Amino acid sequence: MNWLSLLAFVSGAAIAVQMALNAKLGTLLGSPILASICAFTAAACFSTFALLITLREGPSLDQIKAVPFHLWYIGGLLSALAIASFYFLIPKMGLGAMVSFALSGQLVAAVVCGHFGWADVPSNPINLQRIGGLICLIAGLMLIHYER
Repeated sequence: MNWLSLLAFVSGAAIAVQMALNAKLGTLLGSPILASICAFTAAACFSTFALLITLREGPSLDQIKAVPFHLWYIGGLLSALAIASFYFLIPKMGLGAMVSFALSGQLVAAVVCGHFGWADVPSNPINLQRIGGLICLIAGLMLIHYER
């Protein structure tokens, strides 16, 4: 496993832990949306700090103007919907169930996005191997949640 794979693995683990913590915050505050606001506010503060200590040169005005309107907002909208949903679902389904379903959704969407090259991600056509992987993913999801 190279360091990029390790970083991706650790980042995924961090997401699961932050979901559990922020779902608890949402339960204590009585609002998964308020917990989302707290999480995004903290994330904005930490991201701003990281930007200030790492940015050498900002984008030019022409670069900023060249960004399509939807790229400024759609990602944030999807993040807010997903995160608030996670914080709502975790106390009802449990962390493992919610993460396994969410991760499965992410992987299916990633395969489809990669197949079509959406948002300029590297094209990676769906083939029999990927279809087999998705079938194994769904089978694993069913095994994880099988109850007698």
